[in-house]
Amino acid sequence: MKAIRFHVVVIAHALAGMAACNSGPSAGTTWEVTGGSKMNNRYSSLTEIDTSNVSQLQVAWVYHAEKGDATRFGPMECNPVIIDGTLYGVSPKLKLFAIDAATGQEKWSFDPADSLMNKTWHRNSVNMNRGVAYWAEGADKRIIYTVGPIVFSVNAVTGKLESSFGKDGGIDLRYELGKDKPEEMFIAPTSPVMVYKNLFFVSGLVGENTPGHIMAFDVKTGKQQWIFHTIPHPGEPGYETWEDKNAYKFMGSTNGWAGFSMDEKRGILFAVTGNPTNDFYGGGRLGAGLYGNCIIAFEALTGKKIWHHQLVHHDVWDRDLPTPPALVTIEKDGKKIEAVAQTTKQGFIFVFERTTGKPVYEINETPFPTNTALEGEKLWETQPVPSLPKPFARQSVTADELNNLVSDSEQLELKARFAKMRSGTPFTPPSEEGTLVLPGYDGGGEWGGPAFDPATGMMYVNANEMAWVLTMVKNKPKPQVNTTNMEAGKAIYTQHCMACHGPDRKGGGDYPSIVNVDTKYNKQKFLELVTTGRRMMPGFNQFNKEQKDALASFILNLKSEQQTAFKVTDTSAAPPELYGFTGYNKFLTREGYPGIKPPWGTLSAINLNTGQFEWQIPFGEFKELTAKGIPVTGRENYGGPVVTAGGLLFIGATADGKFRAINKRNGKVLWETDLPAPGVATPAVYSLNGKQYIVIACGGSKWGGQNGDAYVAFALPEKH
Repeated sequence: MKAIRFHVVVIAHALAGMAACNSGPSAGTTWEVTGGSKMNNRYSSLTEIDTSNVSQLQVAWVYHAEKGDATRFGPMECNPVIIDGTLYGVSPKLKLFAIDAATGQEKWSFDPADSLMNKTWHRNSVNMNRGVAYWAEGADKRIIYTVGPIVFSVNAVTGKLESSFGKDGGIDLRYELGKDKPEEMFIAPTSPVMVYKNLFFVSGLVGENTPGHIMAFDVKTGKQQWIFHTIPHPGEPGYETWEDKNAYKFMGSTNGWAGFSMDEKRGILFAVTGNPTNDFYGGGRLGAGLYGNCIIAFEALTGKKIWHHQLVHHDVWDRDLPTPPALVTIEKDGKKIEAVAQTTKQGFIFVFERTTGKPVYEINETPFPTNTALEGEKLWETQPVPSLPKPFARQSVTADELNNLVSDSEQLELKARFAKMRSGTPFTPPSEEGTLVLPGYDGGGEWGGPAFDPATGMMYVNANEMAWVLTMVKNKPKPQVNTTNMEAGKAIYTQHCMACHGPDRKGGGDYPSIVNVDTKYNKQKFLELVTTGRRMMPGFNQFNKEQKDALASFILNLKSEQQTAFKVTDTSAAPPELYGFTGYNKFLTREGYPGIKPPWGTLSAINLNTGQFEWQIPFGEFKELTAKGIPVTGRENYGGPVVTAGGLLFIGATADGKFRAINKRNGKVLWETDLPAPGVATPAVYSLNGKQYIVIACGGSKWGGQNGDAYVAFALPEKH
């Protein structure tokens, strides 16, 4: 297919007055919630674009959220919402905007840096946003969205802050967690809040000392209505699952960063959580550790827990639940069941009855290896595995399943590297010699989530098939008296920074090299970065001045400060971690391809009525390999699909920068085009004046290369 011509297609008669004529939403015409609906099933009932005409799609409009200036920012992962002819989205620099959904013309833009709350966050803070939420009561219409620790309430018509909300239009979530030193907390929600009646619900990305509690707030005032402690306090259910009874005082994470689903009819809120701190060593948090790695159902108005299931026990593989469940209705054994379907990083789909939490398909507590050699660690003996559906991603590989597209000599090299590692199951213990983790840290299933077709009971999920190497190292003890800044800084780096930037500071994967960072940052700018965070890096607000100075002396090679005596003032109650890990390292060939046989990315159709696969295809390609006649291999992919009543799946997501329309019945690609930058986001589908549109954010990839700031909308050509 031809690449996109990046200009706005002007069809004067079709576009004139379109927004004005669209007086209000009707069934299937809008995309009012991230994921298509509060049920989070990414489904559209629109049928104008179907399998017979999808090949005619063309660009309807392009909106540049940063006016083309987004080269140092991204990726954009926002799934926009479309209401009353207006599209609301977020730019790479976290500006909120409203545009005409028929033309792409801007109505207003809100820059959080201009707000009175801007002193509590920083431009360099985590700049990731996957969507916004809309609330209306009569003429009062608002967009609720997050930037760093701040939840903003913005007038949906004017783009101005609602000054009656919180303080000057925002609330600082650090001060809502009930912790003694809120200024040391780090929280930055990346998924949109969920709105129900006059409440909204939020958790988020958090620092290693910040708990990921789930909170409810009044949508008008910003006043907290309830809080659920994901790390239980004394006297609360789940407290007994932590061997260290003081864990709630200092332990972090266990957070609902993936967002929420909502059964509005019953008033049930569904949340999912990640693992407690630390990701790969659990010696400081022995026990099952509720409510880590759980799906939880709440009474939305009160915060009372209805039911929960822990889907990984004592997680040391970073198996966060990456997406809230899809609320589905299926037919099993002649009986209709209202259920929730949860996809996971380990490639499983768990299906539960919605109101009781009873498994629809039996879940088996399956033994896995627990023979860890890490001092202080005690792994859980079993892990839950659903009987159906079968995993949609590989769970392990053997030496015979390594990459066979490389030379004979490199195959021998791969096998030699593989032989030195521990492997064989999706729950093989972390180790100092290295453990092959498959599915990898990014899944299996990821934050883009699945799409569900209510007409057929079919679930569609894209997955990564990338192996990673998890290597643990023993940490140096905490800095003691008579330690120099250099020694203390190195110990702090090993404990808190090496996981992302590696033992040699060269980074890897999503994480940049910080070798020679002293040529880019002076001490003041570096300390600011450490405090606020940037992009995927959290801020380390818990570090005191002495710790920050020591870290700066080590990383910036400040010779004049390195031999200064380090003053020990850290009185944290957290026990020292015995082990860290050497970074996010993929198992790759010399050329950078995955070290295992293809497929390296897949797209699957699974019938939830039966638990059986309908089809699975490789998803994504390396153009240079296809040009050599190698069958499509699949590639890493982030962002999810949308399924329509017109018989189609629309999905970007892949590292190759393509946007594709796929026949939902058989997996055949019917149309594809090149995006200006990879669409690492989920598309939205909507209709205005009977014309169907598909829009996707094209912010660039997690793999380097082209970044961008474009939202691109597609539609069929006008009929004459």
